[in-house]
Formats: sequence, C-alpha cells, structure tokens
Amino acid sequence: MIRVVLAEDQAMVRGALASLLGLEPDIDVVGEAASGEELLTLAEQVVPDIALLDIEMPGMDGITAAGKLRGRVPGCRVMILTTFGRPGYLRRAMEAGASAFLVKDSPARELAAAIRRVRAGERVIDPALAAAALSAGPNPLSPRERDVLAASVNGSTIADIATRLHLSAGTVRNYLSAAIQKTGARNRTEALQRAADQGWL
Repeated sequence: MIRVVLAEDQAMVRGALASLLGLEPDIDVVGEAASGEELLTLAEQVVPDIALLDIEMPGMDGITAAGKLRGRVPGCRVMILTTFGRPGYLRRAMEAGASAFLVKDSPARELAAAIRRVRAGERVIDPALAAAALSAGPNPLSPRERDVLAASVNGSTIADIATRLHLSAGTVRNYLSAAIQKTGARNRTEALQRAADQGWL
C-alpha cells in the first residue's frame, strides 16, 4: 500500500480527494491536514510515503512545508497539487524538493497514476506548466526585493513597509525601484501583480 497524507485548507476539497484516493486498491490515505504546520506534525507521526500538498494554505504555504518535510521525514516524497499553475511556483516547488507538480483540473485517475509514478521514483510535472516555466525563465527578483514587493500589498506606504521590514525608507524605495524595473512594470502595483501572476512572491 502507498501511504498518503493530504494537506489542503479547504475541508470539502480535502474530503473529496481523500474519498477519491480511498477508492484505489493500492492507496491508503493515512492522514489529513489543514495547514503546513499541521502537516509537519502529522507526517512525523504517521511517516507517509507521499505527501500531497496544496500551495495556498494559511500560515506556512505548501512550498515552504515541502522544504521542511524533507528534513523531518526524509523518505516521504512530496507532490504539489494546486489551483495556481504558475511557472514561478513550479520552480520554487522543484527547488524545495517536490517530486510532482499537478494542477487541480487534472482528471482524478491521473492523480492516482501520478502517485504511483512518484512512489516508483519518477518526477511528474504538468506538461503545459513545464513548458511555461521554461519560457518564463528564472525569478528575476532577489529575496529582499520579493519581501519588499510583497509587503507593498494593499497600498502600504513606504513608511509602513520600512517599519514592517525594519529597513530605512530609502532602502525600501531602492528595492521597489529594482523590482519595478526587473518585472518591466510601470509602478509597484503593476510590479506586484506581475510577480504574483508568475508565482515569484
């Protein structure tokens, strides 16, 4: 049996996935989590073969959880299953050690097949997303530029961002200026949108 844990913050989606996978004769869903933190604790307890993670979860997101899971349960392979098929997310997930990256609109039978392939040591990536990631290139933003750009959401002022990130106002302006230039945007709102669309934040 392939032992699987699910991490998905939407209870209905999580329940549907568990029910679908439970119909497979060789897959056993041994635990469910609603957040990245909950997943890490659960995985240490049940030691699954596969962890199936959503990206967008409260607190710790799925990609961060994937990276931490490698250290805590080394034998567990990670699969990312997400609504957000963004090239930047794919790159970050692979860097975090994920073995698979699939979008949620894939047929259910493909998910079970992908779980078997990952258990056998293969890497499974949505083909259209892989092509998009290759054409998009790497994330041009530095970690600090990402932090400052992400902190500018909801119209935060330069002073707000500086206070939140413990930086000077001038440093915040410099990082924002670099992020705007690197994303080819006209202003920070547009830069934020472009970076979010690419999965760079």
